[in-house]
Amino acid sequence: MYHPVYRAFFTTQYICGLRISEGINLPPENVKAEQRLLRVVGKRNVERFVPLPDALLKRLREIWPLHRNPTRVFASNTQRPVVQKTLYEAFHAAREAVGIQHTVDHVFRHSYATRLLERGVQLPIVQILMGHRRLSSTMIYTHLTEPVRDGLHQTLDSIAADLL
Repeated sequence: MYHPVYRAFFTTQYICGLRISEGINLPPENVKAEQRLLRVVGKRNVERFVPLPDALLKRLREIWPLHRNPTRVFASNTQRPVVQKTLYEAFHAAREAVGIQHTVDHVFRHSYATRLLERGVQLPIVQILMGHRRLSSTMIYTHLTEPVRDGLHQTLDSIAADLL
């Protein structure tokens, strides 16, 4: 239904917490297969390494023969790197096809951070994986997680039980 390179792009964005510009500019040498890491160069040239799951590495290896662009992981069949406008169009088409309204592709990055926090990854680690300079930038994701809310209820219930 959708071009495999676009699908791989958005999957990578979701699984690794990439900004769209980070994915567009991702060179093949930044895929560190042996270490199972992805080297990401983000805003203000801040470098970070994020874990690269085996299933995603397999997907990236599957799309490579479709374009074999020597400078970009994500490229069209004609070897031209994917461009932001085309990715936005693909995202909006997919979104409309499944009936989702009022969301942007950056939701993948937000979902990455939220998913990590929900699974118990400590906030400073999420900060590093997101490439945030300040912890306050990462803290915006804490209010979204059910485990944080559930944990708070359990803590308050425990305090109340001790007092009452």
